[in-house]
Amino acid sequence: MRILLTADPELQVPPRLYGGIERIVDALVRGLRSRGHDVGLVARAGSTCPADAFFPWPGERSQNRTDSVRNAFALAGAAKSFRPDVLHSFSRIAYMTPLLRARLPKIMSYQRRPGPRNTARAMRLARRGTMRFTGCSEHICRQGREGGGEWTVIPNFVELEKFAFQDAVPKDAPLVFLSRIERIKGAHNAIAAARQAGVPLVLAGNRVEEGEGPRYWKEEIEPHIDGGRVRHVGPVDDAGKSELLGSARAMIVPIEWDEPFGIVFAESLACGTPVISSPRGSLPEIVEEGIHGFLVRSPEETVSAIGRLSEIDRSACRARAESHFAGSVVIPRYVSLYERAIAEAGKRR
Repeated sequence: MRILLTADPELQVPPRLYGGIERIVDALVRGLRSRGHDVGLVARAGSTCPADAFFPWPGERSQNRTDSVRNAFALAGAAKSFRPDVLHSFSRIAYMTPLLRARLPKIMSYQRRPGPRNTARAMRLARRGTMRFTGCSEHICRQGREGGGEWTVIPNFVELEKFAFQDAVPKDAPLVFLSRIERIKGAHNAIAAARQAGVPLVLAGNRVEEGEGPRYWKEEIEPHIDGGRVRHVGPVDDAGKSELLGSARAMIVPIEWDEPFGIVFAESLACGTPVISSPRGSLPEIVEEGIHGFLVRSPEETVSAIGRLSEIDRSACRARAESHFAGSVVIPRYVSLYERAIAEAGKRR
């Protein structure tokens, strides 16, 4: 097959350090090519992902109307040049507008809450049988189905070879918080629970420098960093993540929002490291309560979960990652979807 993939123009593929969907797109390109498919990529200029053909976006801002129009025509030009069998977008659905009436099979993947108006509009404009949607969790697909269309759950995945399984850690191993350090990710909750449980905590991840981010850091995070009970190590690359997560008693990210997926939770399981989080968004789809960690609803439950970590079998965590979130499991699901979309379009011709 010839597959044309897209990523948002703000995202370099692959990311330099930690990244979300740009990491998935990069791994998907490489995984598809290793299976013998020809893959084109439309992404931010300067991306180094090893696609068979690369087309840079002319506009760099997703929220800018002029850039959106330029990018829509650029995508149409890329499709004309590359001649794909299927177009798979991880970018803005608006960029597909010039191609909606084309016979080309189109798949739109969502990593965030879909806009029912936008998906419904695309379904109205698209040639019948050429438009499909995926979501990274049932939580996302459930919201997307409000706008109609065919929705398939295909979770995000991790490259297991980048994450070493650790079957045991010392009794004095720390907890690790690994995410953006902002309120919705619950870093302040992790600090409070670790201190109450008497367990050291390592904070890793980017600080947020806009909005309420600086105030949150200065008032609710920085005062607790003492280099001992609470340490901050900043952003980490893949090797750093594997070492940090693998040596942790658990990863604790007690979110305060409806998480669409959160690749870091699957990465933690790949290391054999239990997860402590909240039962919001996609988390109940990733972590089975009491088997791969704990989903807590209060500070008291969080402290209790820390005390129960010895109940979790780290090999069960790794097995969960291998069976549900490995690239070798997830990429074939995309290939199957491509084949169905192409076959359906062929029947309609």
